[in-house]
Amino acid sequence: MSTTAPGQRADAVAFDEARLVAAARSGDAQARERLIARHLADVYDVALRVLGDRDLAQDAAQDAWVNALAALGRFRGEASFRTWVLRIASNSARSLARRRARWREVDIAAAGDVPGNDDPSVGIRFSAEAERVAEALARLPEKQRLAVSLRVYQGLSYQEIAELTASTEGSARVNYHLGIKRLRELLK
Repeated sequence: MSTTAPGQRADAVAFDEARLVAAARSGDAQARERLIARHLADVYDVALRVLGDRDLAQDAAQDAWVNALAALGRFRGEASFRTWVLRIASNSARSLARRRARWREVDIAAAGDVPGNDDPSVGIRFSAEAERVAEALARLPEKQRLAVSLRVYQGLSYQEIAELTASTEGSARVNYHLGIKRLRELLK
């Protein structure tokens, strides 16, 4: 049983992250690798939610990391490193989407299998539902799609979504709720 309060644990994680950022700024390759490892999946996921294509999301995530590491010296710490790097990922994905607007395709197999279930029919039903949700999500306006994706898939707070999308917290809430309402309509 831990004697550390939840707030103390979050403070320790933030302190550890601040030390990693400082070390990475001073050229410590291992610190850079740890930062990347810590946030790699989230960066990719944000890019995937914006783009809807796994290959393009990998490209956007790679661009995001190149940009983030190049700009690490300008990271002011006003937001968490995670929020900062996810904003860079979002911007990289949007930029890539603008460059490849005519080539956009939806990955039909994006849903994958249901973990821990041996019944193939369950996996097929899950994949079909996940595909329906992904297609409906792709039909939302960009701000709503991003707000819903960041809230549902990344678990970000409205404040973090606002920071990522360069909007207000109220705007992030409105975009999320409008997006959820529209998703419900599309999935009926």
